[in-house]
Amino acid sequence: MTVLILGAVMFAVLFAGFSALGVWQVQRLAWKQDLIRQVDARIHAAPVAAPPPDQVVTRQADQYRRVVVSGRFDHSREALVKAVTDLGPGYWVVTPLTTDRGFTVLINRGFVPSEHQKPADRAEGQIEGEATVVVGLLRLSEPDGGFLRANDPAGDRWFSRDVTAISRARGLTGPVASYFIDADAAPNPGGWPRGGLTVVRFANSHLIYALTWFGLALMSAAGFVLFWREEKRRRAAR
Repeated sequence: MTVLILGAVMFAVLFAGFSALGVWQVQRLAWKQDLIRQVDARIHAAPVAAPPPDQVVTRQADQYRRVVVSGRFDHSREALVKAVTDLGPGYWVVTPLTTDRGFTVLINRGFVPSEHQKPADRAEGQIEGEATVVVGLLRLSEPDGGFLRANDPAGDRWFSRDVTAISRARGLTGPVASYFIDADAAPNPGGWPRGGLTVVRFANSHLIYALTWFGLALMSAAGFVLFWREEKRRRAAR
């Protein structure tokens, strides 16, 4: 009887554990679907004023929020960040914008291929002097790096849009927003940089994970039934 009891306890623990993990993945699925709905609503909403630097922005509440800001670009302090897009490999052009509200925000103006890496090769797009209105998506800083490589401020090699590091390397002073803005697809003179290439994609495999865990729970229950029958048969044979 002891073997049956130990087997029952073991299979009960497995069944409960797998079932709990399945329920957790169902809850995660509901959370992810709600997040996707929220982000989709933000992307297609009318733009709102970009938050000032003293306002806290969070991934849950603000990521991909459509915002608008106006000011003047400081092209002398732009940074090129390695990028791979639907247009191929190249760079994001990240440029400080001094806003008419008294703070600076980094604008990802868009993508340029390697042949347009130098400002001189896209001179028409280097808008000077006049106030510029930028509409785009609020994005949180991307610290450390990307493409499995760390940012190298000293060598001016950037693999992610790290707001703090780029701001420091470019000597930005005064209040600087903790986020950056991905500019929308409004065309720039000369065609470069090209905005509107933000990829909004969320991995959502929670349903598969849930079915896997529930399947393992059923297998553990079936395993106990087989174990119980075999143990009863052995006892009867003895």
